[in-house]
Amino acid sequence: MNVLFYTFVTIAAVLAMEFVAWFAHKYIMHGLLWSWHEDHHNPHDNEGFFEKNDRFFLVFAVPSALCYMIGSSTPHFWLFFVGVGISIYGLIYFLIHDVYIHRRFKWFKQLDNTYSRAILRAHGAHHAKQTKEDCESFGLLVVNKKFFGKRVRERANSKV
Repeated sequence: MNVLFYTFVTIAAVLAMEFVAWFAHKYIMHGLLWSWHEDHHNPHDNEGFFEKNDRFFLVFAVPSALCYMIGSSTPHFWLFFVGVGISIYGLIYFLIHDVYIHRRFKWFKQLDNTYSRAILRAHGAHHAKQTKEDCESFGLLVVNKKFFGKRVRERANSKV
Protein backbone atom coordinates (compact mmCIF):
# COMPACT_ATOMS: atom_id res chain seq x y z
CA MET A 1 0.00 0.00 0.00
CA ASN A 2 2.81 2.43 0.85
CA VAL A 3 4.50 1.84 -2.50
CA LEU A 4 1.28 2.71 -4.32
CA PHE A 5 0.79 5.85 -2.21
CA TYR A 6 4.36 7.06 -2.71
CA THR A 7 4.15 6.33 -6.43
CA PHE A 8 0.96 8.41 -6.58
CA VAL A 9 2.59 11.27 -4.62
CA THR A 10 5.61 11.23 -6.98
CA ILE A 11 3.46 11.26 -10.14
CA ALA A 12 1.19 13.96 -8.70
CA ALA A 13 4.24 16.10 -7.91
CA VAL A 14 5.58 15.67 -11.47
CA LEU A 15 2.21 16.68 -12.94
CA ALA A 16 1.80 19.60 -10.53
CA MET A 17 5.23 20.88 -11.53
CA GLU A 18 4.02 21.55 -15.06
CA PHE A 19 1.54 24.04 -13.60
CA VAL A 20 4.15 25.46 -11.21
CA ALA A 21 6.60 25.87 -14.11
CA TRP A 22 3.90 27.54 -16.27
CA PHE A 23 2.95 29.91 -13.44
CA ALA A 24 6.58 30.74 -12.62
CA HIS A 25 7.41 31.29 -16.28
CA LYS A 26 4.45 33.54 -16.96
CA TYR A 27 4.30 35.57 -13.76
CA ILE A 28 7.81 35.44 -12.30
CA MET A 29 10.20 34.99 -15.22
CA HIS A 30 8.18 37.35 -17.43
CA GLY A 31 7.45 39.55 -14.45
CA LEU A 32 9.48 40.35 -11.34
CA LEU A 33 12.57 38.36 -12.39
CA TRP A 34 12.63 39.29 -16.09
CA SER A 35 16.19 40.53 -15.52
CA TRP A 36 17.23 36.89 -15.00
CA HIS A 37 15.14 35.50 -17.87
CA GLU A 38 15.72 38.19 -20.49
CA ASP A 39 19.01 36.81 -21.77
CA HIS A 40 17.25 33.53 -22.54
CA HIS A 41 15.11 35.38 -25.08
CA ASN A 42 18.23 37.05 -26.51
CA PRO A 43 20.72 34.16 -26.44
CA HIS A 44 23.14 35.79 -28.88
CA ASP A 45 23.85 38.53 -26.35
CA ASN A 46 25.48 36.01 -24.01
CA GLU A 47 29.16 35.36 -23.66
CA GLY A 48 29.98 31.89 -22.48
CA PHE A 49 27.89 28.81 -21.90
CA PHE A 50 25.68 29.93 -19.02
CA GLU A 51 22.79 32.38 -19.02
CA LYS A 52 21.38 34.35 -16.10
CA ASN A 53 18.26 32.29 -16.75
CA ASP A 54 20.12 29.21 -15.49
CA ARG A 55 19.69 30.59 -11.96
CA PHE A 56 16.14 29.26 -12.05
CA PHE A 57 17.61 25.78 -11.75
CA LEU A 58 18.53 26.70 -8.18
CA VAL A 59 15.14 28.30 -7.54
CA PHE A 60 13.46 24.96 -8.33
CA ALA A 61 16.19 22.82 -6.72
CA VAL A 62 15.73 24.41 -3.28
CA PRO A 63 12.13 23.18 -2.71
CA SER A 64 13.12 19.74 -3.97
CA ALA A 65 16.08 19.55 -1.60
CA LEU A 66 13.96 20.79 1.29
CA CYS A 67 11.37 18.09 0.57
CA TYR A 68 14.11 15.44 0.58
CA MET A 69 15.49 16.70 3.90
CA ILE A 70 12.16 17.24 5.69
CA GLY A 71 10.66 14.03 4.33
CA SER A 72 13.58 11.89 5.39
CA SER A 73 13.97 13.42 8.84
CA THR A 74 10.36 13.81 10.02
CA PRO A 75 7.26 11.59 10.17
CA HIS A 76 6.13 13.25 6.89
CA PHE A 77 7.97 10.75 4.70
CA TRP A 78 5.62 11.46 1.78
CA LEU A 79 7.39 14.83 1.37
CA PHE A 80 10.48 12.92 0.30
CA PHE A 81 8.51 11.71 -2.73
CA VAL A 82 7.32 15.23 -3.50
CA GLY A 83 11.03 16.05 -3.75
CA VAL A 84 11.51 13.04 -6.04
CA GLY A 85 8.66 14.29 -8.25
CA ILE A 86 10.15 17.79 -8.44
CA SER A 87 13.52 16.26 -9.36
CA ILE A 88 11.97 14.07 -12.06
CA TYR A 89 10.21 17.08 -13.56
CA GLY A 90 13.51 19.00 -13.42
CA LEU A 91 15.21 16.20 -15.35
CA ILE A 92 12.39 16.13 -17.91
CA TYR A 93 12.56 19.91 -18.23
CA PHE A 94 16.33 19.85 -18.69
CA LEU A 95 16.19 17.10 -21.33
CA ILE A 96 13.36 18.67 -23.30
CA HIS A 97 14.17 22.38 -22.90
CA ASP A 98 17.96 22.54 -22.79
CA VAL A 99 18.90 19.39 -24.72
CA TYR A 100 16.09 18.94 -27.26
CA ILE A 101 14.73 22.44 -27.89
CA HIS A 102 17.76 24.69 -27.42
CA ARG A 103 20.41 22.07 -28.30
CA ARG A 104 22.74 23.24 -25.53
CA PHE A 105 23.94 19.64 -25.41
CA LYS A 106 24.04 17.50 -28.55
CA TRP A 107 22.98 14.29 -26.85
CA PHE A 108 20.31 13.06 -29.21
CA LYS A 109 19.06 13.76 -32.69
CA GLN A 110 15.90 15.53 -33.74
CA LEU A 111 12.78 13.70 -32.61
CA ASP A 112 10.17 13.30 -35.30
CA ASN A 113 6.70 12.77 -33.94
CA THR A 114 3.61 14.91 -33.64
CA TYR A 115 4.07 15.72 -29.96
CA SER A 116 7.77 16.63 -30.15
CA ARG A 117 7.10 18.87 -33.15
CA ALA A 118 4.24 20.57 -31.28
CA ILE A 119 6.58 21.24 -28.34
CA LEU A 120 9.10 22.82 -30.74
CA ARG A 121 6.43 24.97 -32.40
CA ALA A 122 5.00 26.14 -29.07
CA HIS A 123 8.41 27.05 -27.73
CA GLY A 124 9.28 28.77 -31.00
CA ALA A 125 6.10 30.82 -30.74
CA HIS A 126 7.11 31.78 -27.20
CA HIS A 127 10.57 32.88 -28.32
CA ALA A 128 9.18 34.80 -31.29
CA LYS A 129 8.95 37.74 -28.87
CA GLN A 130 12.12 39.05 -27.30
CA THR A 131 10.27 41.14 -24.75
CA LYS A 132 8.48 40.08 -21.60
CA GLU A 133 5.07 41.20 -22.88
CA ASP A 134 2.72 39.51 -25.34
CA CYS A 135 4.34 36.07 -25.22
CA GLU A 136 2.37 32.86 -25.44
CA SER A 137 2.92 29.22 -24.56
CA PHE A 138 4.55 29.37 -21.13
CA GLY A 139 4.33 25.66 -20.32
CA LEU A 140 6.59 22.88 -21.49
CA LEU A 141 4.73 19.59 -21.63
CA VAL A 142 1.14 20.78 -22.03
CA VAL A 143 0.91 22.21 -25.52
CA ASN A 144 -2.02 24.09 -27.07
CA LYS A 145 -3.73 21.98 -29.75
CA LYS A 146 -3.07 24.68 -32.37
CA PHE A 147 0.59 23.59 -32.44
CA PHE A 148 -0.26 19.98 -33.35
CA GLY A 149 -1.92 20.33 -36.74
CA LYS A 150 0.44 22.69 -38.53
CA ARG A 151 2.54 20.03 -40.25
CA VAL A 152 -0.56 18.27 -41.55
CA ARG A 153 -1.93 21.57 -42.92
CA GLU A 154 1.42 22.33 -44.59
CA ARG A 155 1.35 18.97 -46.40
CA ALA A 156 -2.28 19.49 -47.46
CA ASN A 157 -1.48 22.98 -48.81
CA SER A 158 1.55 21.75 -50.76
CA LYS A 159 -0.59 19.20 -52.65
CA VAL A 160 -2.96 21.90 -53.91
